[in-house]
Amino acid sequence: MLNLAALPSPLWVLGTGTGVGKTHVAGRIAKAWAESGPVAYRKPFQTGVDRPDHPEADASAVAGPGISAESHILLREPLSPLAAARREGLALDLEATAAWCRRPAEGRILLEGVGGIMVPLAPRVHFLAWASSWTAPASLAVPGSPSGVCVRPVDQGRIPCVLVAQAGLGTLNHTLLSAEALMLRGWRIEAVLLNLGVDGTAAATAEANAELLREFLPVPVHILD
Repeated sequence: MLNLAALPSPLWVLGTGTGVGKTHVAGRIAKAWAESGPVAYRKPFQTGVDRPDHPEADASAVAGPGISAESHILLREPLSPLAAARREGLALDLEATAAWCRRPAEGRILLEGVGGIMVPLAPRVHFLAWASSWTAPASLAVPGSPSGVCVRPVDQGRIPCVLVAQAGLGTLNHTLLSAEALMLRGWRIEAVLLNLGVDGTAAATAEANAELLREFLPVPVHILD
């Protein structure tokens, strides 16, 4: 299993879609980090809640000893940030949100995305485009080869991420698409994590999917127990 305590900071926890277990993974990473020092968990966008102490707020789920957990933009409707903001008559200030994410902190910094990596945040702006625009300057990386096997690009200096995915049916397509989109924009994927518990997938099926993903991806692929 991946050594969570050894993951670099700052780090994004991203997902191939909604409900794949990003917050569960973020909580496990934060707790592993907190054993050696303070951790700052930041959730820039959260939908489906109306206050920081809401029972469904991800920050509430991650907070713990040695872990400070914050949310920035909270939207009531359980929709994409763009759709939820429109329901409330709001326009999200993405520049201010990026500045909020970039604030210095004592100890390690853990950031969690919202939904899948291309969830809409503003007109013609999805999450991956927004996050890629401020993490670091970079040129485009070559995401694949004629064989179809993804090739790890040269490290562009972007904040690294872990990519969380379901373990069962559909994960091959969603994970390969997400990984290639990230690498195309120069992201460094520390690991792909298949969340066995999120969809009730049998362990044998999850391992078969993991083996196939390892054939196509130049990054570690692990199954969460």
